[in-house]
Amino acid sequence: MRQIPFIKPALVILLLAAQTLAPAPPDARAQAPGVAAPLPQDLEGVGITEHPDAPIPLDLAFMNEDSQSVRLGDFFGRGRPVLLTLVYYECPMLCTFVLNGVVGSVQRMRWEPGREFEIVTVSFNPAEGPALARAKKESYIDSYGRPEAAGGWHFLTGREPEIRALTQAVGFEYRYDEKQKQFIHTAAIMVATPDGRLSRYLYGVDYDPTTLRLSLLEAADGRIGSPLNRVVLYCYHYDPAAGGYSLVAFRVAQIGAGTAAVALGLLIGSLWLRGRRQRREGLAAGRPVASSGRTH
Repeated sequence: MRQIPFIKPALVILLLAAQTLAPAPPDARAQAPGVAAPLPQDLEGVGITEHPDAPIPLDLAFMNEDSQSVRLGDFFGRGRPVLLTLVYYECPMLCTFVLNGVVGSVQRMRWEPGREFEIVTVSFNPAEGPALARAKKESYIDSYGRPEAAGGWHFLTGREPEIRALTQAVGFEYRYDEKQKQFIHTAAIMVATPDGRLSRYLYGVDYDPTTLRLSLLEAADGRIGSPLNRVVLYCYHYDPAAGGYSLVAFRVAQIGAGTAAVALGLLIGSLWLRGRRQRREGLAAGRPVASSGRTH
């Protein structure tokens, strides 16, 4: 029976999505350190190698959705963290899931691209150009439902050397299937600091809004959002095994104790000031004033 060309890449993409969404099986977690489980042949050379705190090459040149030459650095240095997504615009399946996941997550956040953070979406297919980028941007800004965010979500295309330099810097490994004329890749997004260093990797195609917000807050070192956000970030700790942030009880207790101490200090101070005022009023009126259990 003749093979339908779409079936094989679709199965590969679904397998990649399942790997990013599902936890590792017990036997995989129990493997000796440094021993990797064998991958199917179609997935060789595909995956993510995390480069925490590594600099992103900000001097790389790309084209934006308006056919203008830009540098990656144009989207950094504004005091805002950057959400980096690597996709290709004609991807038949997985890239759409990734971008849909981003839209779904940011829709449930009060923060907005261009205000608290930036989104930079880069195609790793050098055959794609600004026209595709513009169409994709219009589609996702419309889906997002906030037209004012268009200035904070950037869709870029580029040449092979610049694309390779970027993907290698962030550890995004993909492969082109000549037979199927499609790219094989995994699903992940990256969060970078305002000065262009990799801060956090988020995997899969469904990004929890709280995890994304805390990742952006962490990348910005608490300098975005309300002052309360710094306290919130202090209370949470990133758990790599869970792929998200967990509340740290000790830090919560520290903050609770500190708040109680401040409240007690304010109460004592208020009582002292009230007693002092009463003594002054009593002396002015010629009345005896109680002090330390005695009268004068």
